[in-house]
Amino acid sequence: MGKVKLLLDVIGDLRSLADSLQAVADAVENNDAAAELTATKEPEKAGKNGKAAAKNTAKKDTKAAKQEPEEKPLTLEEVRAVLAEKSRSGHTEEVRELLAKHGADKLSEIDPAEYAALLAEAEVL
Repeated sequence: MGKVKLLLDVIGDLRSLADSLQAVADAVENNDAAAELTATKEPEKAGKNGKAAAKNTAKKDTKAAKQEPEEKPLTLEEVRAVLAEKSRSGHTEEVRELLAKHGADKLSEIDPAEYAALLAEAEVL
């Protein structure tokens, strides 16, 4: 039975690794998309005044960000990264129990509105 237990542990670790790799791939994809979007919008903003208009817009955006800290919703990738880390540090079974508690076998089946609660419970592990 020792070999079976070892194989099950390896399988669990491989699943965690796959989740982590997926989170990294999604993050890279999102960063590339954001960079492309920013690069295509910059020339449009410049208009007649050129660089001055772009600088003014950038300053306004920075001030608005400092004044109103927007609480952006958690993404699947962010939650996956945290849960994968918990799983790697030996809490695989507890992570599975959390998912089951929220009515799912996989993270992708959980309603995004429950991500904050799920992360709060995972932080306790």
